[in-house]
Amino acid sequence: MRGRFQDQGGMFSYIQPEERIPANHPLRKIRELVREILKEMSHGFGKLYSREGRPSIPPEQLLSALLLQAFYGIRSETQLMEQLDYNLLFRWFVGLSPDNAVWDQTVFTKNRERLQKGEVFQKFMAKLLEHEKVKPLLSDEHFSVDGTLIEAWASHKSFKPKNKRNKKGDDGSNFHGQTRKNDTHQSTSDPEAKLYRKAHGREAKLCYMGHAVMENRNGLAVAGMVTQASGTAERRASETMLRKKAKTRRITAGEDKAYDASNHVAALRQMNVTPHVAQNDALTKTGKHRKSAIDARTTRHAGYQVSQVCRKMTECIFGWGKQHGTMRKTKHRGLANVTADFMLNLIAYNLVRIPKLIAA
Repeated sequence: MRGRFQDQGGMFSYIQPEERIPANHPLRKIRELVREILKEMSHGFGKLYSREGRPSIPPEQLLSALLLQAFYGIRSETQLMEQLDYNLLFRWFVGLSPDNAVWDQTVFTKNRERLQKGEVFQKFMAKLLEHEKVKPLLSDEHFSVDGTLIEAWASHKSFKPKNKRNKKGDDGSNFHGQTRKNDTHQSTSDPEAKLYRKAHGREAKLCYMGHAVMENRNGLAVAGMVTQASGTAERRASETMLRKKAKTRRITAGEDKAYDASNHVAALRQMNVTPHVAQNDALTKTGKHRKSAIDARTTRHAGYQVSQVCRKMTECIFGWGKQHGTMRKTKHRGLANVTADFMLNLIAYNLVRIPKLIAA
C-alpha cells in the first residue's frame, strides 16, 4: 500500500536526540571522553569569566562545537552555526536541545578568543594525555618530530613594503620582477605571516609553520606549536618541545633530513635526547656530497632503523588535517589564532584514534 505523503511532520516530538543517534556511531565514544575531560576542567573555566554580566556561551559547548569543526572540516564558523541550527547530530554532541537557539557567529568568535587567551586548548590536550585510559597508550621514551606549512589567510597583494613611502608600481597589485623579502615587506592583512618557499623551484607563499611531536607506540600527538616560517624554525621548535620530554630520562627522537644540522644534533644530545635524524647527503652547489651530522655511531643501532619507520607516521597527523582542509590553510589571522586552530586539529586527531586504540 502506498504511504500517504505529508509535507510537514508533527508539531511535537517525544523522541530524545540521544535515541536518534546510532548506537555504533563513532562520535559516541568521543563524546564520552570529551565530557570526562571537560568535567575536570570545569573549575578552571570559572576563572576565565566574570561573576557579573550576561551569561556567555558555556565553554563546554563552545569547545565541543570547535571540535566538530575540526572533525568535519567545516571551513568557517558561519557554516558551523548553520550546521548547528539543523543538524541533530551536532546538537546532540554539543549538548543543545532541538529547541535551543543557535548562537550568533560574532559572539561565538569572541568567546573563542577568551578560551584561546586562557590557553584552554593546550590544557585540554594535557588533560587528554593524562586520562587514565589514554596514558597507558603513550610511550615516554621514543618520539618523532615533524613540521608542516600552514598557508596564511593573506594574499600576495597584501605583501607590501614596511616603509610607507611606496615606490611607483610597488603597491602590491603587480609584483612580477620585484624583489620581495620578509626584511623589507610585510602583509597588511596578516603581519605575522612570513613569505616562505618549501623547496627550490617551488612558489613562495605567505604561511606559518606547524610542528608536532608524536609518540612512537601508537602514533598519538603529544605536543604541538606554531611558529613563523623560516629556515631554522623546525629545528628550534623541535628543541623546545623535546626539552620538556627529556627532563626525567633519555629519549630518542626521529626526524627527517631537514633536521640534519650539526648545531641541532649537538643541542639534542646536550639535552639528553638521542637524535635519530635521517642522513642528508645531498649534493651541494659545488657538486660534493654534504657531510651528515649523523654517522655510523648512531645508524648502526637497530633502534635507528625503527625510528626511521616510525618517523614517517608523523605524516599521518598532517595528512589527516590536510584531508579535512584544516591544516592546509588556516581560517584565522595571527600567530595566536593559527596556534589555536593547530592545537584543535591535534586534539581532534587524537580523539579519533584513541577510542579505536582502547577498543583494540
